[in-house]
Amino acid sequence: MATKKLVVLGSVNADHILQVESFPRPGETVSGHGYRVVPGGKGANQAVAAGRLGADVSLIACVGDDDFGKRMINAFVKDGVQTGAVTTIPNTPTGIAIIYVDANGENSIGISAEANAHLLPELVEPHLSLLNSAHTLLMQLETPLITVEIMAKAAHLANKVVILNPAPARPLPDSLLANVTIITPNETETEILTGITVKTEEDAHKAANVFHAKGVDKVVITLGAGGAFVSDESGTRIITGFTVSPTDTTAAGDVFNGALATALLENKTMNDAVLFAHAAAAISVTRLGAQPSIPTRKEVEDFFVKE
Repeated sequence: MATKKLVVLGSVNADHILQVESFPRPGETVSGHGYRVVPGGKGANQAVAAGRLGADVSLIACVGDDDFGKRMINAFVKDGVQTGAVTTIPNTPTGIAIIYVDANGENSIGISAEANAHLLPELVEPHLSLLNSAHTLLMQLETPLITVEIMAKAAHLANKVVILNPAPARPLPDSLLANVTIITPNETETEILTGITVKTEEDAHKAANVFHAKGVDKVVITLGAGGAFVSDESGTRIITGFTVSPTDTTAAGDVFNGALATALLENKTMNDAVLFAHAAAAISVTRLGAQPSIPTRKEVEDFFVKE
């Protein structure tokens, strides 16, 4: 199990999920079923994935002073996530995501930042000391970009590993990418950040070279069912994933990132770390919901035995 420390900076959301046969078109009302509210948010999902998989992980985040925010903090503790840097914002709801899941397991999501919008530099500053004892910082883009930039710079200056999952997709300044050690975009995010549409392995190679030119050491482009394209000091390769029947893909990317960070903290090779992340993500897509779908360490190890 990991002994090196992981710090995750990111979002916490209440995910309102409705299963539908197909997504509603403009002006259309569709009947759904299975409505529920479950814990989500990219930062929280990635921290919980790391916690359940055995990482020593702290989360820097904001929740609202609503019932959901209180429940989230308690849930984090049960999942092994340290919550000393999770701030409760008064008179503010916890972040919200409205999620439709169709019959194929695909999702359509709308989010509102709410408490996540308060994760600003002045609020994070008292927790910068967490980086001192950390090995790796993992971040996404559901919180203010200025904070992501400041944290990346601080971690980079302290010679920490900075993993950026650039989701949701948006353009990013080169000054941020210069402080990133490992970037983990999907095809859409890759296109927005590099201008290259990834249809082939050659496209992925070109896109990775754009990231490398901006200062990123290692590139892991997730390709859904196609596995992941990796470009690092060992060269380039595609690491294939596992074939499962998806029920809900909502948190697959987050589980992949939390698992990847955990495996790398355990000194696994990049190839083995990506394979471990593929396995964790494969298990998650066979289950409904974000955090309810995240597997434990034993479940991932059992999955490998079956494979």
